[in-house]
This record gives sequence, structure tokens and C-alpha cells, in this order.
Amino acid sequence: MGTELKPTVTPAETLDRLDIRLGRVLRAEPAPGTPKPAWRLTVDFGKYGTRLSVGRFTGHTPEELVGAQVLGVLNFEPRPVGDSVSEVLILGVQFPGAPSGEATFLTPAATAKLGSKVF
Repeated sequence: MGTELKPTVTPAETLDRLDIRLGRVLRAEPAPGTPKPAWRLTVDFGKYGTRLSVGRFTGHTPEELVGAQVLGVLNFEPRPVGDSVSEVLILGVQFPGAPSGEATFLTPAATAKLGSKVF
């Protein structure tokens, strides 16, 4: 059985504080210096600019990643990951059958405008 749910919170305490927007992966390349294999993704968020993200989406090939629409948290502080600085957190869930921490990205069911806000 999975872990217990976290305590109930209000949208004002959580989701309203996060700036989650839709982007499109422009480039995917191996991320140098990371403790585990990861991709360095260049993601276009429309009028919010192009941002760099480092993530463990290695169950996907670069060809699968480039062009994909992804959801990213734009207002987290940048953080060093290996030899890069990750400027945005791309949201994902556990990749089926993969080791812990290996992710597949979240994407909308229909193509949407880059920079669109998650609500």
C-alpha cells in the first residue's frame, strides 16, 4: 500500500502560490556531472522565456522529449544540479518499472498555448 495522504491545505496556501506553466522542450542532452543519469532540457515557455531544467527523464529518448509539451514550476529558486543550474522544475511521475526517481513528464491531453497557467 502507498504512503498516507498529506494533510489537507487550501489552494491559497499551495497551488495559488506556484506558477506552473506549459512549455515545449526545444533540446534534450545528457546533463554533465550529475550523480545519476539525467537530461538537460531547454524548454520554451512562450512569453515567459526559455528556461533550463535538469531532470531524470532518461526513460525517454531525446527524440521523444524534443517537441513534447511539459508542465514546469517557474517560481522555484534555481538550483545547481551537476554542472548545470536548473531554472525550472518539470513535473513528472514515476516512470513505470524504472528505479526510484526516474520520471515521465506530465503533459496536457491536447496541444495548448505555451505559457498557459495551470489552474
